[in-house]
Amino acid sequence: MDLRDFYLLAALIACLRLDSAIAQELIYTIREELPENVPIGNIPKDLNISHINAATGTSTSLVYRLVSKAGDAPLVKVSSTTGEIFTTSNKIDREKLCAGASYAEENECFFELEVVILPNDFFRLIKIKIIVKDTNDNAPMFPSPVINISIPENTLINSRFPIPSATDPDIGFNGVQHYELLNGQSVFGLDIVETPEGEKWPQLIVQQNLDREQKDTYVMKIKVEDGGTPQKSSTAILQVTVSDVNDNRPVFKESQVEVHIPENAPVGTSVIQLHATDADVGSNAEIRYIFGAQVAPATKRLFALNNTTGLITVQRSLDREETAIHKVTVLASDGSSTPARATVTINVTDVNDNPPNIDLRYIISPINGTVYLSEKDPVNTKIALITVSDKDTDVNGKVICFIEREVPFHLKAVYDNQYLLETSSLLDYEGTKEFSFKIVASDSGKPSLNQTALVRVKLEDENDNPPIFSQPVIELSVSENNRRGLYLTTISATDEDSGKNADIVYQLGPNASFFDLDRKTGVLTASRVFDREEQERFIFTVTARDNGTPPLQSQAAVIVTVLDENDNSPKFTHNHFQFFVSENLPKYSTVGVITVTDADAGENKAVTLSILNDNENFVLDPYSGVIKSNVSFDREQQSSYTFDVKAIDGGQPPRSSTAKVTINVMDVNDNSPVVIYPPSNTSFKLVPLSAIPGSVVAEVFAVDIDTGMNAELKYTIVSGNNKGLFRIDPVTGNITLEEKPALTDVGLHRLVVNISDLGYPKSLHTLVLVFLYVNDTAGNASYIYDLIRRTMETPLDRNIGDSSQPYQNEDYLTIMIAIVAGAMVVIVVIFVTVLVRCRHASRFKAAQRSKQGAEWMSPNQENKQNKKKKRKKRKSPKSSLLNFVTIEESKPDDAVHEPINGTISLPAELEEQSIGRFDWGTAPPTTFKPNSPDLAKHYKSASPQSAFHLKPDTPVSVKKHHVIQELPLDNTFVGGCDTLSKRSSTSSDHFSASECSSQGGFKTKGPLHTRQILL
Repeated sequence: MDLRDFYLLAALIACLRLDSAIAQELIYTIREELPENVPIGNIPKDLNISHINAATGTSTSLVYRLVSKAGDAPLVKVSSTTGEIFTTSNKIDREKLCAGASYAEENECFFELEVVILPNDFFRLIKIKIIVKDTNDNAPMFPSPVINISIPENTLINSRFPIPSATDPDIGFNGVQHYELLNGQSVFGLDIVETPEGEKWPQLIVQQNLDREQKDTYVMKIKVEDGGTPQKSSTAILQVTVSDVNDNRPVFKESQVEVHIPENAPVGTSVIQLHATDADVGSNAEIRYIFGAQVAPATKRLFALNNTTGLITVQRSLDREETAIHKVTVLASDGSSTPARATVTINVTDVNDNPPNIDLRYIISPINGTVYLSEKDPVNTKIALITVSDKDTDVNGKVICFIEREVPFHLKAVYDNQYLLETSSLLDYEGTKEFSFKIVASDSGKPSLNQTALVRVKLEDENDNPPIFSQPVIELSVSENNRRGLYLTTISATDEDSGKNADIVYQLGPNASFFDLDRKTGVLTASRVFDREEQERFIFTVTARDNGTPPLQSQAAVIVTVLDENDNSPKFTHNHFQFFVSENLPKYSTVGVITVTDADAGENKAVTLSILNDNENFVLDPYSGVIKSNVSFDREQQSSYTFDVKAIDGGQPPRSSTAKVTINVMDVNDNSPVVIYPPSNTSFKLVPLSAIPGSVVAEVFAVDIDTGMNAELKYTIVSGNNKGLFRIDPVTGNITLEEKPALTDVGLHRLVVNISDLGYPKSLHTLVLVFLYVNDTAGNASYIYDLIRRTMETPLDRNIGDSSQPYQNEDYLTIMIAIVAGAMVVIVVIFVTVLVRCRHASRFKAAQRSKQGAEWMSPNQENKQNKKKKRKKRKSPKSSLLNFVTIEESKPDDAVHEPINGTISLPAELEEQSIGRFDWGTAPPTTFKPNSPDLAKHYKSASPQSAFHLKPDTPVSVKKHHVIQELPLDNTFVGGCDTLSKRSSTSSDHFSASECSSQGGFKTKGPLHTRQILL
């Protein structure tokens, strides 16, 4: 790849990168023929351009400059201060501006201009496109003021003959819109045919039979009008000559033909051979080819038509850039009045015959063709706007632009065919004082054509070299407690400029109040005494400034580190450290950390700790300050420990300090709740069917000998309430009815109640069994106790109905079979009796007829009495029908209803008790509550309860904190009032059936027994 190819590639890449930050477009639409000073637009308003400098925040006056060629008559002008665009005295004529081009309604006529915004910090290139809309300033005109048409005399009525159409330079609705025939004499009419291209062709219609012998010439007027406002029109004389008959008109083989011919085709080149035929013979079949009236004179000059053969040839040199498409209408006439018509579209194809054009418009005004730049001008300083163009199309018209050699300038593409010439790097007058280079525009045709433009640039010298420090960062160190005026260092800088531009003065920056600097020599001294503990490091700047115009300067950073001396003693974060530990904390556990600081650094900061009055109860790590116990804590024996610690640093000489330490021993939650009510796991409470929802049916009460939150209890039913018939208050332990008992609820219900405290770090809990017997009465207490005894074999996570159902079903089935059997026997006896009596009555009537004077016999009374006795003996057996409930499976995500897999093994069989009756009306409404504040407080807890499984008669291992309290099995039921009245002394409770009202208060016969169950 040679140097030229390299530049071509670089320029091609630059063309693809358009800088949208500096290049913007505006489009305005105006009418043609506007007067002078009509406002067109406002550039800063339409582009929302701010006059505020984003870097400095100050307002800047912008300059708007129209980039135009010298000598051009501008069609618009731009205000340099406001950026407003106005029309000039040069009228904008759309037909003149877009002359020679085919501008239909959809093809806009426009012109473009460029405006730059200065200064360079705000530089923008604005490309403005002004679309010129048509006004009705031209009248439609016929090609000739007199139009001659020849029509045969035998022409049929409604035959049509073309009339040369009028033309109007205006477009759209301002163009030709309407034709009108004046003085048609009722012989002729007019019709308009619109072509696919939108052209309107008038046609003359024959409305009456013609007779050349009577009248051979008709003179009329035809009028054409446009659609503009005001409307414009013109007329032409239409002269119709009636000719003799020629039966057949010529016919073209193709009425629409399109051909292509290169623009460099030599003169005489054949374009197309048209061929028309005529069915006549002789002279009537002789065809003559001529151009139609609509063919432009310029087209007729370029192409020649052979009148006899119909061959179209090139008559003059073609130029695609001048006219790319030629539409030619050819008429084939055999002498009759109706010639054949064919339209030939000639497309002139492009060849690379035009070199690119370079339009160089300077933004910085040159002097005698040379642009002067200052070497201080920033990178990307705009010099000129370069517009390249090529009249050719496609590949031949694709132009790339580049600079011929390596210079500190480059071309930045802002549009497809426009570039900004700007500096690509900082300019240095000391390096190169003058530049002369060429800008090359090259197309992509074969062979490639190019064009060049010469640019000259001269530099002006400036004070562009600031002083330079030998070290950008100067680091120093000095010991604290220094003397004032201590010499530190000498700061120096150099300047590549000469003269006054190289004279340097030094100045301290901010944060340098502890230092002095000589402005001429750069000597740096200490002005104060340093204290490292107050400030260990000083960071400030030193400025070196020359005496140029304007002056230049540079800065260096100075870092002064203050070295430490041992002038500070260790300091504890607290004069008195207090730590709190649990009483069950094991030996050698960490009980606290002593923190101490020293404002010094290095070895002066290294602190060692020790215990002064060491009683060997604790061990102190001398470096980390961690205190560990050397004893096992027992809060009841000793609730706190106090001793002193000493801290000494590693400085020379060393410094030290002391502090006091107190270790406080705290209580822990190490006692489970103890159940007071019910005192027995085998007592029960009668729940009548008449009990109303919300009434208290039983009570559970427990105490915890811990204190505070460790003594706060929460009551929860964890099993036996799958129907939701009962509810326990989590605070008071009162068990109430949720809904009125139904017949299906009759029977024994076993509720497993969990009692848990809110202790820390671990909650402890106890389980208790509450038996509720739902029935109107508890007539057979022994039967109920037998049920209770048998339920002890049922796991706690199952409803007692799951295990008691078999033997209850046996009794129920026996009773039902007895009832059904009894009923069947009664029915059979009645049926047999009726049958026997009916037969006996028939026989008795027959005997009476055979005996005269016989007397009537009544049934045997003794039999009646026997029947009554039998009826009395037939009674339905009475039976207590029990209903059972089952425990639903626990929900896995509910901490309160975790499954409890276990059974209770009783140490001895329950003793049968005498039957007693329970008086519900005299039952105590609430649970007894002790007066102790710790026992009276209850708190809700969500501590999870562990599941356990206990097999009957299997020894269990002991695990702390998880127990089900085994309450005494005796004196849980008292048969009489005398016995119940002594409940306070015999440990009986209101869970037993009784007719007597319960009394307040409680006593126990001895220590409470608990059975520990391993979870």
